[in-house]
Amino acid sequence: MNGVLPIVYAAKQQGFLKCIVPSENANEGAVVTGIQTFGVNTLNEAVELLNGNGNINAEYVDMEHLFCSAHGDETVDFQEVAGQKAVKRAIEIAVSGMHNILMIGPPGSGKTMLAKRIPTIMPELSFEESMEISKVYSIAGLLDRQGLIIKRPFRSPHHTITSTALIGGGAKPRPGEISLAHLGVLFLDELPEFQKNTIEVLRQPLEDKAVTIARLNASYRYPAGFMLVAAMNPCSCGYYPDRNKCNCSMNQVKRYLGRISQPLLDRFDICIEALQMNYQELQQNEQSESSEDIRKRVSIARQIQIKRYQGQPIYFNSQLTPRSIKKYCQLGDKEQKLLEQAFVKMNLSARAYHRILKVARTIADMDQSEQITTRHISEAICYRNLDQKYWGE
Repeated sequence: MNGVLPIVYAAKQQGFLKCIVPSENANEGAVVTGIQTFGVNTLNEAVELLNGNGNINAEYVDMEHLFCSAHGDETVDFQEVAGQKAVKRAIEIAVSGMHNILMIGPPGSGKTMLAKRIPTIMPELSFEESMEISKVYSIAGLLDRQGLIIKRPFRSPHHTITSTALIGGGAKPRPGEISLAHLGVLFLDELPEFQKNTIEVLRQPLEDKAVTIARLNASYRYPAGFMLVAAMNPCSCGYYPDRNKCNCSMNQVKRYLGRISQPLLDRFDICIEALQMNYQELQQNEQSESSEDIRKRVSIARQIQIKRYQGQPIYFNSQLTPRSIKKYCQLGDKEQKLLEQAFVKMNLSARAYHRILKVARTIADMDQSEQITTRHISEAICYRNLDQKYWGE
């Protein structure tokens, strides 16, 4: 049975003390504390239980044990990735402020490898976050017998996915990939290979952090507070602008890049280039930072944001509105002049301007600086240079 977890949770909120569910969903229902959950196999068992003759109860789910077993049980680690320091830095900034990030580079530069390790540097799930994600998975019928999602989701749909499977819906509406990635990562590899109308439907959920599916008899609203991570080649063969390897004409390159619209591109706070690795970088003996070391810094930056926005419906810098940007991203004269020059020279949109400020706010938080300086602004501007390089001509 799908949706047992949110049903039991809603029953508890309504003041119910006991709940009967199918035995296969007993663990799922038992996750909700403060309400006694009973699992039965047949209606006769339910009747016996209601008559006081049954002794059927769901297994106890040890929440503390579940969360402890999840801690440190990572199968991948940033330590395994050689080189690409600039991309790692950009990813750390993106995770610290929950900014969307686009990686562009040739095949074999490590884009997918890096993306798969992003959840390992995100702060561990709180119980409340775990419950929020688990309710979505319960509705989708994807909860296992453990009954609770204890790790941040990483969803990586194939580029042949339909818009319905991506955002949710169908004859019997159910959550799509963007909701299954809630509070985690939605990774779109080979971004230009997705159908244009499919990825364009992401624009509104990226702004609203939720998706509403309207039907004749009802309206369904699913959360979609995911971090969008995308990777792509700069051309169909993958090697532009290296003319020693790339044989694509400029028209072919522009057609390929043109599959990504400017409005969608504007929704990436950070664009970074993953360069081809050379032999020396692959053979270097210098050990890369572990995911745990990076996660500690990310957690500090996140705590600064939580404290700053306490009492407001804002948890990350990426959620700042134009009005709140004026309050929390105030600049000095030098910083304003630098940003004005970039705005004019790079012909930025208002959305891109605001995203630079939000990224600069995150970089300042990583430095534990309340003031946004020219250094923070300069680095944030650099993450807008790449879309100018490929799409600005």
